[in-house]
Amino acid sequence: MSHITVLGFDYGKARIGVAITNTLTGIATPQSTIQAHDGTPDWNAVTRCLQEWQPKRLVVGMPRKLDGSDSAMQEPILRFIRQLEGRYHLPVDVVSEQLSSLEAEQRLKQTRQAGRKRKVRKEEIDQIAATIILESWIQEYSHGQQKL
Repeated sequence: MSHITVLGFDYGKARIGVAITNTLTGIATPQSTIQAHDGTPDWNAVTRCLQEWQPKRLVVGMPRKLDGSDSAMQEPILRFIRQLEGRYHLPVDVVSEQLSSLEAEQRLKQTRQAGRKRKVRKEEIDQIAATIILESWIQEYSHGQQKL
């Protein structure tokens, strides 16, 4: 089994959080935030990110409502996924995610309570949310649910 680099995305209409992992380490780390305008990503920034990290697979979080039904973000996220596949010709896995941004905010507040001085920025929340999405993917991958 080869070890690969995987990029994870937390898609939003204003910002897209990006995180990275390698299947060898299994550790997801926040990477960057890509700006979007009315739901359209800065594709040049996405391309630079992919050129820098050379991932073999992409992961995108798909939120659901608490009752399990589709969220209002489903269609924009599916469009983003189709565009990723069409532009970069890489496999894209979709990870069901709920409340990743809320969990990201809580993680950042905990680091603030542990001595962090500056205010939590929205960009940081997006990056941590992408990290949480990748952590979910890593768990599925490590339990054999994902095939590379």
